[in-house]
Amino acid sequence: MQQIDLGNIIIDVEIKDIKNIHLSVYPPAGRVRIAAPLRMDLETIRMYAISKLSWIKKQQAKLRGQKREAPREYLTRESHYFLGKRYLLKVVETESKPSISIKHQTLLMQVRPAMDTKQKEMILHEWYRDQLKALVPKFIAKWEGKMGVQVAEFGIKKMKTKWGTCSREAGRIWINLELAKKPRECLEYIVVHEMVHLLERNHNSRFVAYMDAFLPNWRHLKDLLNQLPVSHVEWGY
Repeated sequence: MQQIDLGNIIIDVEIKDIKNIHLSVYPPAGRVRIAAPLRMDLETIRMYAISKLSWIKKQQAKLRGQKREAPREYLTRESHYFLGKRYLLKVVETESKPSISIKHQTLLMQVRPAMDTKQKEMILHEWYRDQLKALVPKFIAKWEGKMGVQVAEFGIKKMKTKWGTCSREAGRIWINLELAKKPRECLEYIVVHEMVHLLERNHNSRFVAYMDAFLPNWRHLKDLLNQLPVSHVEWGY
């Protein structure tokens, strides 16, 4: 991958077989990437980047100013989130199989004695994964008929730069594990967003028209998602 150096901004450049140039600024630190058509040389891409410099700086400032969650230690009375709601963690040591459950406003974590922070984190993340595996198919089923598309497969994984991805060829969508912490309507928005990519690959006017037709309040949901605190580690969209 080539790069363009604009002083204090380094831009990754990928030249590939596409029709239009695409500029992206990725959370959390504001990494910049340009995907450009084969017909464009590096100097032309550089001039394009310079013309977008003020927009790039504005997006980077917005991302870097976004609230971050404090590192979690997985101790009793620590705050954790599920589907946009705040719960107080209660850690209980037991010889039984580790588990997570919700009791009113409490997230009850049962762990084996001497489990360390990383192990507790893995238990919670697997619980988050299980919850998303139960929720996402309901959204897919709801929207397949409305869109006239079919999702062949979906998966949940940690992603550094996106809330979700779509493979049109495989009919597969991936959802970021971090979305388990966000409001249910934000999760649905990302599912719809990725399913629309089965109809249109790029974020162009056709894609926007589909989003407007299927989910008229998608801009509000996008803003809501991007305003919520993000993990202290890299995550993404």
